[in-house]
Amino acid sequence: MPSMDMEHSLEASYRARRTPAWVGPPSGQFLMVDGRGDPNTVPEYAASIGALYPLAYGLRFALKRAGTVDAKVLPLEGLWSLADGRHHWAAADRAAWCWTMMIRVPDQVTAELLEQVREQAGRKADVSPRLADVRLDRYHEGLCAQVLHVGPYDQEGPTIEGLHAFIEAAGRHLSGDHHEIYLSDPGRTAPERLRTILRQPVR
Repeated sequence: MPSMDMEHSLEASYRARRTPAWVGPPSGQFLMVDGRGDPNTVPEYAASIGALYPLAYGLRFALKRAGTVDAKVLPLEGLWSLADGRHHWAAADRAAWCWTMMIRVPDQVTAELLEQVREQAGRKADVSPRLADVRLDRYHEGLCAQVLHVGPYDQEGPTIEGLHAFIEAAGRHLSGDHHEIYLSDPGRTAPERLRTILRQPVR
């Protein structure tokens, strides 16, 4: 059975420096779930994360048992925007935030396999109420600028402003949702040491 380290094979997508740079992430298949509101206060957010991980790990073990591939679960990612299409969402009222939380999965995952794993996960006593809302979809951004932010999530503002200035200095424009990739586990990492890739598609 082949072993797949997607984080290594997609190194440019899951590695970044504290200086902005250009990247062209390849399209990929993701488990995705949508929501709205302040992630610190709306129960929907925690329920969404609680639905993604059981499915991601369930799919990993299902593929491994089938002898298809052994691929570790990749970091949690999030797409962030505002309903009115503005890109400076970080300064807006958090109640107006729209988000899609997601985890990349191997292309060997099928809709049928996801439903099998979802049905198994649904038998557990602590099942997330958002389990049925998770979908399997492809996502492609095209050319993006990205940078590594080190520190608390609520202090990303200056890093985002620097990323946008980098884009504008190159004569390009923001296009698409603000994208974050969470390289650290906030439950095990001090806020000042959290590592997050901030990515912005451009045109």
